[in-house]
Amino acid sequence: MNLTPALPACCTALDSRWPLPTVLPGTVLLSTRFDPARLLADDFQRSAVVAPPSIQRSVAKRQAEFLAGRICARAALAQLDGTDTIPAIGEDRAPVWPAHICGSITHSTGHAAAIVANKQDWRGLGMDLENLLSHERAERLAGEILTPTEIQRMAAGSQDHLALLVTLTFSVKESLFKALYPIVQQRFYFEHAEVLEWTAAGQVRLRLLTDLSSEWRNGTELEAQFSVGDGQLLSLVSIAA
Repeated sequence: MNLTPALPACCTALDSRWPLPTVLPGTVLLSTRFDPARLLADDFQRSAVVAPPSIQRSVAKRQAEFLAGRICARAALAQLDGTDTIPAIGEDRAPVWPAHICGSITHSTGHAAAIVANKQDWRGLGMDLENLLSHERAERLAGEILTPTEIQRMAAGSQDHLALLVTLTFSVKESLFKALYPIVQQRFYFEHAEVLEWTAAGQVRLRLLTDLSSEWRNGTELEAQFSVGDGQLLSLVSIAA
């Protein structure tokens, strides 16, 4: 019988509570809180996680977030179907999942999570966690993240929501990339998608603004969801099989 490796000193027990508005059947989502200041020299060994050279050379924050995300991913895979593996870092910097699995790993200040599913149920999953921007930073970054049409919509709406909207737009476009890139194998950027509408209940509608493949063409619409808590925004784009 395989024993579950010990959690590193820098991570809390894994949390299996679903944090978003709509539960996706057939998925496993696990999260943890981590503190880089509590990272010990033997945490990778204790957790049976091999640190790639790029991680070994990095600062404690990067090491802790990598370790926390991979621990969530390994446990999620084991819970899903008994798969015992840790996704490696691919040449494109994305996690390398088993061939029958789609998944996503994300982390932001002190918080990491992973979601996985069998490709028979879900073709693509993209999840992203971001710290909520301040109003001032959101104003500065809006031109880099939002399309001209999105900026027009934002200007016509309540300025009370500006920081949330810019953070949300950034996050769901990151989630969209994570969900679609493994399918289309083509890079795309913030200007290649737009948020059409969102609700306070956590639902988002997106539209592609470029052709990524014969299936994923300019004008294709997708759904996303998000939640806000503890000063962070979590978003998820899911593509059903």
